[in-house]
Amino acid sequence: MRRYETIAIVDPDVSSEARVPLFERCQEIISQQNGMLVELDEWGTRKLAYEINRKLRGYYVRFHYCGNGGLVQELERFFRIDDRILKFLTVLLDKDVDPEKVKEEIAQAEAKKVGAKEVAGDASEGSTTREVSKNLETRNDESTEPETEEEE
Repeated sequence: MRRYETIAIVDPDVSSEARVPLFERCQEIISQQNGMLVELDEWGTRKLAYEINRKLRGYYVRFHYCGNGGLVQELERFFRIDDRILKFLTVLLDKDVDPEKVKEEIAQAEAKKVGAKEVAGDASEGSTTREVSKNLETRNDESTEPETEEEE
């Protein structure tokens, strides 16, 4: 099994509701070809280096996945057929990957996302964090005594 990364530029005029089925179809292709999607990273709308199909901006998305050459061919065929994809580029990252290690990486990434969401949820509770920081500040102020100069 090999590790690949494909970066695709989607037409910026495509709404976010229309992009979701496009990305889901890409995920289906990866799973149908016995591949594993490691990460789907949406970079958002960015300025293009040059005009493509009279567009100056594009919505960038990165697919990080493992599979074989047939998977890459099928994914690129889909990108060539679909008019919503302006450009794409696939890069081979690693020629020989252990599927078990990749599954562990995916599980660790999911655990980090869940942990980050929990931390964000705790921070959104708001006043408790502010109160704690104020308490720490007052404690620090109380503990530091003003320095007095000793005269001899």
